[in-house]
Amino acid sequence: MENRKFKDYVFITLKGMAMGIAELVPGVSGGTIAFVTGIYEEFITSINNVNLHTLKVLKNEGFVSFWKKLNGNFLVALLVGMLISIFSLSKVIAWLLEDHPIPTWAFFFGLVLASVIFVAKSINQWGVLAIFLFIIGTASAFYITTLPPSTSTGSLPFIFFSGAIAICAMVLPGISGSFILVLLGSYKIVLEAVNDKNFSIILAFAFGAIFGVLSFARILKWMFTNFKDVTLAVLTGFILGSLNKIWPWKNIIEIIQIGKKEIIINENISPFAFVGDNQLSFAIVTAIIGFSLIFILEKSAFKK
Repeated sequence: MENRKFKDYVFITLKGMAMGIAELVPGVSGGTIAFVTGIYEEFITSINNVNLHTLKVLKNEGFVSFWKKLNGNFLVALLVGMLISIFSLSKVIAWLLEDHPIPTWAFFFGLVLASVIFVAKSINQWGVLAIFLFIIGTASAFYITTLPPSTSTGSLPFIFFSGAIAICAMVLPGISGSFILVLLGSYKIVLEAVNDKNFSIILAFAFGAIFGVLSFARILKWMFTNFKDVTLAVLTGFILGSLNKIWPWKNIIEIIQIGKKEIIINENISPFAFVGDNQLSFAIVTAIIGFSLIFILEKSAFKK
């Protein structure tokens, strides 16, 4: 980590941008992107370094030692990439999901499906416990995706709470922070705040996210250190179960209008209902691109 060159941090920033794009899409996890781009464990470890002991290093040994202990260059490069995506691409992602939903969801479906295979391959031994927890993880994520969306008042304490819960989901591969915001009824509020530069909501969400990630990263770090295979099995299950949410072909059951907000209730349907539709062919192509992208990233990381 200490011998990284400038171009290495450019690539970390690009990975952060990919994570930021994923978090803008309800159903796709930034944690999944971190995993397949090979930075997940360093990401968790670096977050875990934000503690009182590291602050003591700042006091006793100076800023240089503190920054090195924090892995600050890595965190800043990653954060810059995520912020670039969130502030520059939020309108593009919103437009794609609104005007071209099926090809867009198909791309992410292919991407996440390939991620299931990628994460499963990193498990050294599939014991009985790992298989059991994989099934539990799959069932849990699937159940979460079937929960009806809620509504919120947009109050700052609730936005803080939403940020804390959503960031924990973001850190977990397979569980989308954006989707958790949809369930909580905060997704449109936060997305509109980013687009409109509403800094009171943005700051409330950011402080909640900081609180959540500092708490949750310690648990994950401990699990990776002591029970790596079973932890990866649970995460693989989370990713597999989340596919229910991002299935591209859906039928709208109900649209609930609350003020200026629309809550859409839908169900998954067969793609064969779209036979003869140009979007079906386009969706298959984008799904294949998304699926292939993961293995291209894997080969690139292996060669490096």
